[in-house]
Amino acid sequence: MAIYKFRITFEDFDDVVREIDIKSNQTFEDLHKAIHRSTGYNAEKPSSFYVSTDNWLKGDEIAYLPNERKKDRVVLMENSKLSGFIEDPHQKFYYIYNFDRPYDFHVELVKIILDADPNIEYPFLAKSTGDAPKIMEQNSPQAVDPRGAVAASEFDFLNEMNFVPEDTDELEAMGEMGINEEERDEDEESEEDEFGDEFSDSDNFEDDSHKDDY
Repeated sequence: MAIYKFRITFEDFDDVVREIDIKSNQTFEDLHKAIHRSTGYNAEKPSSFYVSTDNWLKGDEIAYLPNERKKDRVVLMENSKLSGFIEDPHQKFYYIYNFDRPYDFHVELVKIILDADPNIEYPFLAKSTGDAPKIMEQNSPQAVDPRGAVAASEFDFLNEMNFVPEDTDELEAMGEMGINEEERDEDEESEEDEFGDEFSDSDNFEDDSHKDDY
């Protein structure tokens, strides 16, 4: 029984790497769940592998928990053995985890081992480098979106409640405490400059009139 060694990386986090050994007759569902045992993510999310070119262009889709619209157009992970989709010794798959809040991975076959180790239970995590970024879950105030440093609770509140900073009592109170005082000071200074310019012009006018007398 051949063993496939897959190298899995986040598309946006090259320093986070997982290598998973898996039997050729195991399924994409087995690989999907093995990936998330290694990341700590919830595997029960709609996700898909795509047969990929060397440039990570997506081809045929192999889905897990597809929605109704996609069910008739994709093959399912649980019914798809890995060996049925390996056409190259360095076969690549583009992998999208959790379509509700998607994160993209590159999955590449890096080695084919001819004989399984009888002492190993497959899938087997052969290498783990770097901590997987935290997933931003809707009801988890401590979670962080890997694509930014905004806390989930703040992100959802600002967007879902149509937050408008100018309309808050807090900002009005801040203005009373001095936030808008700087603007008033700048306006007063500009008014003083205007008057100063007028006086400056009149002074020059008087000097010119004295010259005319002579």
